[in-house]
Amino acid sequence: MGVQSRKLSVGFLYDDTLDSFDGVAQYVKTLGAWLSSQGHHVCYLVGQTKITNWSGGTVYSLARNVPVNFNANVLSIPLPANRQAIKQVLTKENLDVLHVQMPYSPFMAGRVIAAVPLRTAVIGTFHVLPAGPMAVWGSRLLGLWLRRGLRRFDHIVSVSTAAAQFAKKTYGLTSEVVPNTVELKKFTASGAEAAKRSPGFKIIFFGRLVKRKGCQQLLQAFSQLNARLPQAKLTIAGDGPQRKQLKQWVTRHKLASSVEFLGFIEEPSKASLLGRADIACFPSLYGESFGIVLLEAMASGATVVLGGNNAGYSSVLQKRPELLIDPRDTKAFAQRLYQLLTERPLAAQLHAWQAQHVRSYDVGVVGRQLTNIYTAAIAKRKG
Repeated sequence: MGVQSRKLSVGFLYDDTLDSFDGVAQYVKTLGAWLSSQGHHVCYLVGQTKITNWSGGTVYSLARNVPVNFNANVLSIPLPANRQAIKQVLTKENLDVLHVQMPYSPFMAGRVIAAVPLRTAVIGTFHVLPAGPMAVWGSRLLGLWLRRGLRRFDHIVSVSTAAAQFAKKTYGLTSEVVPNTVELKKFTASGAEAAKRSPGFKIIFFGRLVKRKGCQQLLQAFSQLNARLPQAKLTIAGDGPQRKQLKQWVTRHKLASSVEFLGFIEEPSKASLLGRADIACFPSLYGESFGIVLLEAMASGATVVLGGNNAGYSSVLQKRPELLIDPRDTKAFAQRLYQLLTERPLAAQLHAWQAQHVRSYDVGVVGRQLTNIYTAAIAKRKG
């Protein structure tokens, strides 16, 4: 049997929980499910997680986790994992590939990497772009701590050029850019329904209500838009510490009849919501290493997907600068919203580009890229 056709045993290693569909967890779940569908054996070595199985693969919860604020976001880090439990899992699974989500903690993932047999290829995906000086310095200190374990990696990829540059500058790691991914077929039905609807003036924001996601700037721009285009509507889907403050701002500025807050949206409802948007708007200010929500909105059939001009979102949208805005310049932001809602030929042109562009991020395309990396690393280990 040739190397390319061999069915592999792949373990995804991730310090955080798999109970959510946040960025990195979604990456792991999407790729893991695709690999399973291709006949590969997949398991998940993760932090504190309630689910015990994902798409036919066993989920091993190897540590207790504690919540922390990092990179302008809330995540959890593992307490020290039991080395004997790690050894038992590795013996049972007999992995060909350990795929590590980076950066990682020395307390869990670091212990797994140290224990993995030499026959196992170790591949890393670098996800992070820091959101401020503290995150940068924290990452540099972590890089020094992990230096010995990093030598064990056979190949490292980054989800964007921005993430690759940070990996090089901060960790001294050379990485290949293999982008984040989306399962297009999950969104097909929503996209088909969206294509049938009449053009309107509906703007949808989806994300956590935290400062760096730029919802406050979107509201300020929408207030200016509303004065010119009173039939425009804004739907805000998501929850977070800014929700109360944002709702109060809407009330003070007499926008309650034009702005709707939906609160937290369950994952199965995301596609149909985004597919109804004339503009799916994600005005994130900083701290984005990629922007998977942009792909989800494109795949769902949103007419136009508009993003903040940060390094991660630019990696997805830079070929169409009309789709990038500076959220802090609310006057120009409002003008771009007006233009995209009222210039139908431009919106149609951008929509056609999005529909084509998003195909290159489908899990079948990205999954095959990673499988080729896996098999090459395995062959090198055996050679």
